[in-house]
Amino acid sequence: MNILMITMMIFACFEVLNVIILYGWPGSKKGNGLGMFTAWELSKTNESVHALIRYLVFWVAGTKLIFIGLLIVIILLGDEMVQLASVVVLLLTISTFFWRLYPMIRAMDRKDLIQPKGYSKILGTMIALFLLMFLIAIMITIFV
Repeated sequence: MNILMITMMIFACFEVLNVIILYGWPGSKKGNGLGMFTAWELSKTNESVHALIRYLVFWVAGTKLIFIGLLIVIILLGDEMVQLASVVVLLLTISTFFWRLYPMIRAMDRKDLIQPKGYSKILGTMIALFLLMFLIAIMITIFV
């Protein structure tokens, strides 16, 4: 088992936990559930808005399942070149979080629309650590 496989397995495990939260307890304040957003409870006062939000939550969870499935195939069947390319793609695509999503969640955090306060920093740090993990795995694969 190489560093790329280990890196993808760690990421896939975190994503599986996130999918479990999104499907099983979408209103949770743990594991990136939506309970930390004050709008989650507010949406429950409008049936059509809450139905849309739940649909989008389950859409995100389903999309994550697709990525997890593809990662499992890459881990089990991909050669080192495919695994390297996959980790590079993970690094690039996940980094887009800082382009659109992070500014939005940071703004919500500043407006006290997220509990606990400061969650945007926690999430940003977590994503940055994943990116660092991917970068280190790439560097070890290429240079060691």
